[in-house]
Amino acid sequence: MFNAIMIDKTRAGSRAGVRSIDPADLPEGEITVRVDYSSLNYKDALAITGRGPVVRRFPMIPGIDLAGEILASDDPVHRPGDQVIANGWGLGEEHWGGLSQMARVHGKWLLPRPRGFSARQCMGIGTAGYTAMLCVMALEKGGVTPGDGDIVVTGAGGGVGGIAIALLARLGYRVVAVTGRDSLTEYLRMLGAAEVVGRSALAYTPRPLQGARWSGAIDVAGGKVLAALCASMRPGGVIAACGLAAGMDLPLTVAPFILRGITLRGIDSVMCPREQRMAAWARLERDLDPALIDSMCAEITLKQAITTAPQLLAGNIRGRTVVNTREG
Repeated sequence: MFNAIMIDKTRAGSRAGVRSIDPADLPEGEITVRVDYSSLNYKDALAITGRGPVVRRFPMIPGIDLAGEILASDDPVHRPGDQVIANGWGLGEEHWGGLSQMARVHGKWLLPRPRGFSARQCMGIGTAGYTAMLCVMALEKGGVTPGDGDIVVTGAGGGVGGIAIALLARLGYRVVAVTGRDSLTEYLRMLGAAEVVGRSALAYTPRPLQGARWSGAIDVAGGKVLAALCASMRPGGVIAACGLAAGMDLPLTVAPFILRGITLRGIDSVMCPREQRMAAWARLERDLDPALIDSMCAEITLKQAITTAPQLLAGNIRGRTVVNTREG
């Protein structure tokens, strides 16, 4: 038997709790993994609290990330004893996920754990950091260079934002961090932000264009924040959009696209092709300091993940939250 967070359907919606589960009940997959660490992401918090339609089938073990050791494998690429990680692919949504001491998954979902990171550090990075790296790569692909001007990062206090700041700063970009919490200023400067501003810096107006300030942007907010970003980009600017914390609506015009030639690039970390994932993790191993990841992380247990989820949604969690699944 093993422990996991299980979400059950109820008349009122759903309910999450830690439960003892028989390995025979694990879903289909070629590989059984002993999960050593997972992480608590925004999507996991939505699933645990039932505040968003994340879970597609019940009962469900949440957790879009996992790191651990293969116990059994019918896949020719992966062998028992291999250290592996997984991000996305429907984990915690359609397939039992990583907030568990054991998981059964498909081989194509797994990547070898980067040698430069421990399992805990990989989950300190997790989907948030891997997504941040995809965003940085999108800016680079769009031709944005450190000499072009300021890069703005929204949701700077969260996992995507914090790791994006650290990556961009190390690569030589001047980063402006946007946060609604003044208390995070020193923390964000420690990560590499050259300037920290409040959310009012991206106040939405119905004007098609605003003053051109940003050469690049990484946005986790969406909604009116993303609309304000589009209207305030410099000519040729690139935005990597990867979240919707501020809403799914996008009230903007075509003006920034046809008058300033900006690019809005959507980042999908869930179904991202394996080759791109490998490239992103290779870049993380090269460009991200493991000690910095340790400084950004808090560690909790499976039980604590249930009580921490509402705090994450309320914006009260800084950086990344690693879940030690061995501590049920």
